[in-house]
Amino acid sequence: MSYNYNKLRGAIKEVYGTQEAFANRMGMSNAALSQRLNNKSKFSQNEIVRACELCGIKPADIASYFFCK
Repeated sequence: MSYNYNKLRGAIKEVYGTQEAFANRMGMSNAALSQRLNNKSKFSQNEIVRACELCGIKPADIASYFFCK
């Protein structure tokens, strides 16, 4: 199943400016983050929680950032 991460990409750009800066804060390589954003691999639950903390995403909004088909 593929997910649309455009809203998450927007939040990343708004808060961190670049995907690479966000990947560094997440503790992963830019390549690993790119794989997740391009549906080549999946975000773990811990990664979702961390991304939400870093981008200021409220728990009630998680679905619209991570589970939009």
